[in-house]
Amino acid sequence: MMATPVYVELGAKRVVACALDWPGWCRVGKSEEQALEALAAYRPRYAVVAELAGLSLPPDGDPFAVTQRLPTRGGAADFGVPGAVAAGDVRPIDAAEAGRLAALVRAAWTAFDEVVGRAPEELRKGPRGGGRDRTKMVDHVLGGETMYARKIGVKFPQPAIDDAAAIAAARAEVVAVLERPSDGGPPVPNGWPQRYAARRIAWHVLDHAWEMEDRGTPEA
Repeated sequence: MMATPVYVELGAKRVVACALDWPGWCRVGKSEEQALEALAAYRPRYAVVAELAGLSLPPDGDPFAVTQRLPTRGGAADFGVPGAVAAGDVRPIDAAEAGRLAALVRAAWTAFDEVVGRAPEELRKGPRGGGRDRTKMVDHVLGGETMYARKIGVKFPQPAIDDAAAIAAARAEVVAVLERPSDGGPPVPNGWPQRYAARRIAWHVLDHAWEMEDRGTPEA
């Protein structure tokens, strides 16, 4: 068995665990143990994304290897957000690795679009009666991507949720940066390294895709 490298981001109340080489495969828990358990539980759901990218996850049952524990930035982990750049995120990126990152982000978008296509407009409310419905969630994800793209030097107005051409064009601009070989540093001053940008974008897309799936299913 080969261990999957994972880094753990420590907040005051919550912990985020992320698979370092698999953008978007991140989960949260009240402790490191719970975060890793949640990460393992979501392996089958993320495997679908990997397959869409033409890749295969390590076999089920392979262990995680925690390569770094780092404090969260701005309390992000307490909101379930992977907000810190890991040491492994600034390694040089060759053409093959850049293409792999871009493929996984594209796959996350594909998975999200498929979920949106079959989800009801009105989603089941959370335990406290909160949560966005489908249209507002899609708009929220597009808004997040508009902000995230600026961290890699890509600027565009937020697309309307029904403007497929504008969404595709914006995504293509993001992919063009992610699939570019680099020294591993941020592509723009004060920006995000490509690996972290790929993780943050894919995490946000998948987190809401999975939420939409869960809240779109009637309770038994």
